[in-house]
Amino acid sequence: MALKPTIYKFKIALTDLNRNHYDTLNLTIARHPSETLERMMTRILVFCINAQENLTFTKGLSTAEEPDIWAHTLDNQISLWIDVGEPAVDRIKKAKGLASNVQVYSFNSKSDVWWYQEQKKFGALNISVFQFPWKDIQALVSLVQRTMDISVTITDDSAYIATELGECEVPWIPLQTNQT
Repeated sequence: MALKPTIYKFKIALTDLNRNHYDTLNLTIARHPSETLERMMTRILVFCINAQENLTFTKGLSTAEEPDIWAHTLDNQISLWIDVGEPAVDRIKKAKGLASNVQVYSFNSKSDVWWYQEQKKFGALNISVFQFPWKDIQALVSLVQRTMDISVTITDDSAYIATELGECEVPWIPLQTNQT
């Protein structure tokens, strides 16, 4: 018998001071049985950082041909492709052929090793790569409940997250930025 996804519901009060973007997001997330809480919460955080009209989650781990998050133009072109994790260079080359803006958000405990090994290959691509410190993602995960209200305030390269269980700050490090 196949394991079923676990459903999480988030009501997020989003304040993005970098872009003067203010929103209330109601997200229902189906966490795949093989997905860690760290990865799921990184997806939520990345969604908040890039919040915009037409931004959606894809089917995720069950659909390898799609990113974790994307946005489409009105004529159904992919305007933003976001991968969470440590993707292969070939995957990102293909993504760059499909989308004008490609972003990678690395969060794993082995993220430093991945970037050290792949940095030169990614350097040839006009994409953005960011890294979340593993300890900060773990602090975020310690606040998770199946249904929760979250306040997310983004300023500079940090997100301040407040929940009823506590607060944390999750910064990100730009490893490579898109030149367009």
